[in-house]
Amino acid sequence: MTRAQALLLGLALLALGAGGYGIFQASGFEGFSAGIAASVLLLLVVVGWTGTYLVRVLTGSMTFSEQRRRYRAAYDAATDAELQARFDALPEAEQARLLRELGLAEGQALPGDGAPTP
Repeated sequence: MTRAQALLLGLALLALGAGGYGIFQASGFEGFSAGIAASVLLLLVVVGWTGTYLVRVLTGSMTFSEQRRRYRAAYDAATDAELQARFDALPEAEQARLLRELGLAEGQALPGDGAPTP
């Protein structure tokens, strides 16, 4: 959240409190009672909003966490694809040498390919 968004959110909460005061006063509450009712309503909104934030923190579904997971999955896929393309571009003799260095037979799947290795 940027500073401007935080300031706008604060102003929106202030306007919500003032609007709540006006609504309660128009519905028959006297001055002091309307202020208390508006404050209680605003407090409930803020506590509810904070509660949803805490739930998102505890479950790990924060926006940054989600973005990081998606970025990491895309990065891993792109890296795997690039490495596979480089391996496929090598001559067969070089591929066989690399596989021998890794201790894999030529027909055996590489770890991480999703295929079980015998």
